[in-house]
Amino acid sequence: MRKWCSPTSGKCWGRKEGGLRKEENEGRGRRWRADGGERRLGHGGFERCRLLVALNPWPAFINERLEMYNKLKAEHDALLAEKAANDSKPIKVTLPDGKQIDAESWKTTPYQIACGISQGLADNTVIAKVNKMVWDLDRPLEEDCTLELLKFEDEEAQAYNKFKCRILNEKVNTPTTTVYRCGPLIDLCRGPHVRHTGKIKTIKIHKNSSTYWEGKADMESLQRIYGISFPDGKMLKEWEKFQEEAKSRDHRKIGRDQGLFFFHELSPGSCFFLPKGAYIYNTLIEFIRSEYRKRGFQEVVTPNVFNSKLWMTSGHWQHYSDNMFSFEVEKEIFALKPMNCPGHCLMFDHRPRSWRELPLRLADFGVLHRNELSGALTGLTRVRRFQQDDAHIFCTMEQIEEEIKSCLQFLRTVYDVFGFSFKLNLSTRPEKYLGDIEVWNQAEKQLENSLNDFGEKWELNPGDGAFYGPKIDIQIKDAIGRYHQCATIQLDFQLPVRFNLTFTRPVIIHRAILGSVERMIAILTENYGGKWPLWLSPQQVMVVPVGPTCDEYAQKVRQHFHDAGLMADVDVDPGCTLNKKIRNAQLAQYNFILVVGEKEKASGTVNIRTRDNKVHGERTIADTMERLLELKCSRSRQAEEEF
Repeated sequence: MRKWCSPTSGKCWGRKEGGLRKEENEGRGRRWRADGGERRLGHGGFERCRLLVALNPWPAFINERLEMYNKLKAEHDALLAEKAANDSKPIKVTLPDGKQIDAESWKTTPYQIACGISQGLADNTVIAKVNKMVWDLDRPLEEDCTLELLKFEDEEAQAYNKFKCRILNEKVNTPTTTVYRCGPLIDLCRGPHVRHTGKIKTIKIHKNSSTYWEGKADMESLQRIYGISFPDGKMLKEWEKFQEEAKSRDHRKIGRDQGLFFFHELSPGSCFFLPKGAYIYNTLIEFIRSEYRKRGFQEVVTPNVFNSKLWMTSGHWQHYSDNMFSFEVEKEIFALKPMNCPGHCLMFDHRPRSWRELPLRLADFGVLHRNELSGALTGLTRVRRFQQDDAHIFCTMEQIEEEIKSCLQFLRTVYDVFGFSFKLNLSTRPEKYLGDIEVWNQAEKQLENSLNDFGEKWELNPGDGAFYGPKIDIQIKDAIGRYHQCATIQLDFQLPVRFNLTFTRPVIIHRAILGSVERMIAILTENYGGKWPLWLSPQQVMVVPVGPTCDEYAQKVRQHFHDAGLMADVDVDPGCTLNKKIRNAQLAQYNFILVVGEKEKASGTVNIRTRDNKVHGERTIADTMERLLELKCSRSRQAEEEF
C-alpha cells in the first residue's frame, strides 16, 4: 500500500499497487489519479515527485509526541473551562466602525462575534486582530478590547513572520508559547491559523532553494520549500500570472542580460557595477545632487571608519553592533559606519553654532556597510555595501513643519520623474518612548499639518513611531502593483541629546528619498522591465550602418553623440544583416536606433526609429542631437513618443 498524506489536514489517500496510475503533465508537475480524483504532488520546478511509503506503525516518537500534545491540550481546555466558569464577566468589544458589542470574557470568541454579524462574514474571515494583536478565531476574548476581522484579501492577512519557526531547544522569551496540531503534524508556532483546512481550496508548492540555518554560512545547509494556498482556484491563477510577470522583470536577470552588474563570492553582498550599471548609479546620484542645489542642502564627506566610542555615544553599539563590521587597531575597536547620522552630529558639533544657522541641511552619499547574514543577501535589495541619498536636517522645534513640507515636496518631485505613485503613513508615539510628551505632541501636530497641506491621502499608524521620535513612512507602488519602502522622514529628539548639541538644542530630521541607491536601482529595473527611460538609460543610441561602405560614417556619427554626453554605440558586425542589427538593438532596449546609408552619408543625416519600431524619419545630426539632449535633460519618461 502506498499513501500520500496531507501535512495540513492529516488525511491520507492511498491505493494498492496497480490501482493508482501516474499522468505526466508538462510544465505543471505530476498528478496521481485514483477513481477519478487527483492530488497534485509537485510542479515543474522539481525534477522528481514520488509517493511516500506509509509507515505502519508510526515511529515511536510520533505517538509520544501526540500523547504529550493531547495531555497538554486537555490541561489547557480544563484551564479555559475553569476561567469560563469562575472568571467570566461582561466585556465590551469595539469594532473598527466604533460599534460596541456585548460579550463575555473567556467565553465569547471572534468567530462567534462574526457569526452574530453575518454568516457570510464568518465564513470569509481568516483571522482576527484583538487590541492590534493577531488572534485565532476560536480563542476566547479575555477583556474589553478592539476587534478586527481580517479576510484573505486584507493586506495584514497576507503578512507573515519570517522567523516564525523556532526549534524547541531555542530560548522562548515569553511566559507561554503556542502549539498547533494538524493530523500527526505538531508545530511550535505563534499562529494564528485558519479554523480548519476546509478554508484551503488550492495549494501550490512553487519553488525550493538552499539556505543556511538562521542565514549563517557556518550553520547547517538546509532546503527551503516554498508553498502558497488560496481560498479558490481563480486566485491561484491570478497569483501564477503575477509571478510570471515578476520573474520576467527580476532585476538580477535583467542586470545580467544588459551587462549592468554582477556579484562575486569573494565579496558577498557587495555589487560590482559594470560601466552601464555605473552610468545608472551615477545618474541617480547626480539627479538628487541637482535637487540638493535647489533646496539648500550642503553636501559633505565623512569618514568610513570610526572608533567604537562614537557608536557608544550614539547608542548604536549597544543595539546594533552585531550588524557592524568591527576590528581592532592599536588595542582600540573601530567599525565601518552603517549610517551617517553620528558623523553628521560630530560635524555639527565641531564648532560653536548659532540659531541663525538653522535649519542646517547636511547631505552625504558616503559608503555604508552593514553585516547582513549571508543567507539574507538578495541581489541589490539586500546588500552589505551600499550608498544612500542620506541627509540630516538640524532645525528648531518651530521649523519642523516647514522642513517636513519641503521634504514631502522633494519626495514628490523625485517620484514623479520615476513615475511612482506612493502612500503615506504617520507613525506616532509608541508606548515606550524617550523625551517629554509635550515635545512629542507638538512634533506630531506639525507632522500632521505638513501632511494635510501636502494634499495627498495619508493614514495614521498610532504607536508605530520609533522610541526617539515620530516618522512618516512612504511606500512607492511599482508597475505591477507591489509596494516598496524607500523614502524615510524620521524625527529624532534623542541623538542631539546624546551628543549634547547646542547652542539651541536642535531636532534632527533623518531624510532619504531613494533610500539605498542599490535598492532603488533594483526597484527601477523591475518597474521599467529593463526599458529604461532615455535620461537614465545606459543604452540611449545605437548607430546602424546599412553596409560596410557606411561603417566609417557610422563611427563618426556615434562619436558626435558620445562627445555630446549621450550613451551611444555602433554596430559594424559584418555577419549581421541590417534587419538583424536593428532587431538586436531593439531587444537590447536602445531607446533610439539611427540607421545610416549612402543617402544619409551624403547629406549628413540619420534615419531615426525607436526600440518600439516607431519611425521618426530622416533628420540632421545636429537637430537629432539637440532634441535628444532636450529630452534627456527634461528627464522625460516617454522620450521615444515625444521625439
